[in-house]
Amino acid sequence: MSVEPAPPQGITLYSHADDFRSHWIRYVLTEKQIKYHLIIVDEEDEDLASLNPYNQLPMLLENELKLFNTNIISEYLDDRYRQNKLYADAPMPRAEQRQYIWRFEQDWLSLADLILRHPDTLDATAKKMAQKKLKDTLVSLTPLFQHFPFFMSEHFSILDCMLAPIFLRLKSMGIELPAQQCRPIHLYCQRIFNRPAFVKSMTLQEKNRYSDLLTN
Repeated sequence: MSVEPAPPQGITLYSHADDFRSHWIRYVLTEKQIKYHLIIVDEEDEDLASLNPYNQLPMLLENELKLFNTNIISEYLDDRYRQNKLYADAPMPRAEQRQYIWRFEQDWLSLADLILRHPDTLDATAKKMAQKKLKDTLVSLTPLFQHFPFFMSEHFSILDCMLAPIFLRLKSMGIELPAQQCRPIHLYCQRIFNRPAFVKSMTLQEKNRYSDLLTN
């Protein structure tokens, strides 16, 4: 089955139906109230290679521009469309946000990729180790969610757009955070999951799969 071509005008997002990186960008677009054309595609689709040499999702097209790195896409959207800013404008807090994104990529997203994207090739021991490492990391960082309504801030930011899709998928990764010990994270998730933009950013497949988390 061939990949649907993008319309000649506006933003087109090629997205997986249930993937935290694709969800991250859909969430950015929705929070910023940017209109876009969504095309659901699978990374295994051979025709994706004609658009993207790395066969990875998400991928954003706008006019002649083609982007397929999640960090670059999210920063481009925030710079290109100034409403509902998600990145800080000042150099120091913006650099701090970028550093957190880099740390999350190294410490959290890489483990989530391992658990979610390669379940058939990941042996049981390696999967268990990845689950334990991710759980232990989240538990140890629970205090970071304790003093502010959003991640390390009074204001919603790009870091929340990045983290929320990961937290939504913890259960599907086989990770259960202790209710009492990780109460700040659980409360944080409730706040984010109840945001209208978060629900609106989800595909039908995601809404069906994670419906129990959206109603709690």
